Amino acid sequence: MRPVVRILAVPGSLQQGSSNAALLRIARDRANDAIEVVLFDRLADVPPFSPDTEPAPAVIDEWRALVASADGVLIATPEYAHGLPGVLKNALDWLVGSGDLYGKRVAILSAAPSAQRAVHARADLERTLRAQGAEVVSSETLAVPTGARGREADDPDVVAGVDRALKALA
Repeated sequence: MRPVVRILAVPGSLQQGSSNAALLRIARDRANDAIEVVLFDRLADVPPFSPDTEPAPAVIDEWRALVASADGVLIATPEYAHGLPGVLKNALDWLVGSGDLYGKRVAILSAAPSAQRAVHARADLERTLRAQGAEVVSSETLAVPTGARGREADDPDVVAGVDRALKALA
């Protein structure tokens, strides 16, 4: 029997009904016997990063433990003002000192109205992850037209994109 690959799924958006969070739910639903997808949906609880905050709050201990125990990380994030969301960057900043991303395989997805969008957010995220020693194995924007929000799992192109990310991590 093949060992299970544990993937931590992290949404970069706090928005209710986020298409990026929907991508991660699709990943969780499409996981098979060889892949386990664990969703971290507590970015709103992560306090602002400060290297002087010791001991770290419990949510940070949980965050670090989840990253450390994962074989790979799947991040789905929107683009805000040509960059990645501050809450996601803040959570990643908490990992700098712990080194939990070092050598970790990471796939990036971004749901946007067209596949040509979100390039700045993905580029910022790739740079931040590589600075922390992560191996970015996949980075892609998936087109989710505004009218398809809430029905992302019904779009075969969206599902195929999620499957590509899972395959890159497995």
